[in-house]
Amino acid sequence: MDLAFIPSPPTGVVHLGPIPLRGYAFCIIIGVFVGVWLGNKRWVQRGGRSGTVADIAVWAVPFGLVGGRLYHVITTYEPYFGENGHPLDAFKVWQGGLGIWGAVALGALGAWIGCRRRGIPMPAYADALAPGLAIGQAIGRWGNWFNQELYGKATDVPWALKINPDPAIGRIGGTYHPTFLYESLWCLGVAALVIWADKRFRLGHGRVFALYVAAYCAGRAWIEYMRVDEAHHILGLRLNDWVSLFVFILAVVYMVVSAKKAPGREEIVEPEWQLGEGAQDGAGTAEGAEAAKGAKDAESAKGTESEEAGARAADDEPEGSASGSAKTAGSSGGTTS
Repeated sequence: MDLAFIPSPPTGVVHLGPIPLRGYAFCIIIGVFVGVWLGNKRWVQRGGRSGTVADIAVWAVPFGLVGGRLYHVITTYEPYFGENGHPLDAFKVWQGGLGIWGAVALGALGAWIGCRRRGIPMPAYADALAPGLAIGQAIGRWGNWFNQELYGKATDVPWALKINPDPAIGRIGGTYHPTFLYESLWCLGVAALVIWADKRFRLGHGRVFALYVAAYCAGRAWIEYMRVDEAHHILGLRLNDWVSLFVFILAVVYMVVSAKKAPGREEIVEPEWQLGEGAQDGAGTAEGAEAAKGAKDAESAKGTESEEAGARAADDEPEGSASGSAKTAGSSGGTTS
C-alpha cells in the first residue's frame, strides 16, 4: 500500500459556464508572462528600453507555439496520421503536445524577425530572455500534471505521482515517477545557474542563451530516459535523447567559438534608444548619461577655447585703441547685458 504520493487532479478542465478553463493552457500562459516579465527586467538592466522584450515577444510567442506543436505532431504522428488516426486532433493544443525543440527553433525565428524590425542584436535579446525561458518552462511543465501525461516508470517512492486509470486512452493507473516535476525543478536550477554565471563572468553575444540550452539538454537527457510514453527509438535511445545530445554539442561549440571571436558583453543592446532618445532626455540608461556628459564636456571645452582666443586677441591690440579701452573697462567693472 502506498503511504505517500503526489495526487493528480481529478480533471484538467473547469467550466465557467460555457467557457472551459484548462489547466494546461493556464500553465503555458503564466509561463509566458513570467518569462517576458523577467526578460524585460534583464533587458532594462543592460540598458534597453522597457517594453521592447514584450514587443518582440509578440512575434516570438506565436511562432514558438506553432513550432512546438509542429515538432510534436511530426515526431509523434501516429495518433494524428497513422492507422485509425484523427488528423483534426493535431489542432487540439489544449490536450497537450508541445515539443520544446520546435518551440525554441521557430520561436527564435519569430524573435529574429522582431529584432530585425527594431534594429536590435538577436544574441543580446536571447541572453536577456534565457533565464525567463527556463522559468517559463518550469511553470509550463505543470500542464502535464493537469493532463496526467508524460510521466516516468512505475515506482513506490514517497514522491511518486498517482495516475488515474483511463481505459478510453489506454492509461493504466498506478504510481509513477513525476518526470514533469523533475524537469520543472531542473529548469529552475538552470535559471539560477544562468543568472549566476551571467553576473559572475559577464557573458554576452548569445553565450547566456547557449548556457541555458546546454544545461537544459543535460537534464532533459536523463529525464527523457525515464519516461514511458510512446516515442521513436534510434539505437536504443528515444529520439529526444538524440536531439538533446546534438543540441547540447551545438550549444557548447557556440560558447567556445563565440568567446574567442567576441569576448566580453555588448555595451549597447538597443542603439536607437541608448544613443538617441537616451542621450537626449537622460532616460536613465548609463550609456545615455555618458553620451550627454560627453556632449556637455565638449561644449564647455569649446567655450573655454573661445575665451582664451579672445583674450589673446585683446592683448595684441594697442593701448590706445578702442579694443584696449574695452579691455580696461572689462578689467575694472565687467559688462552689462
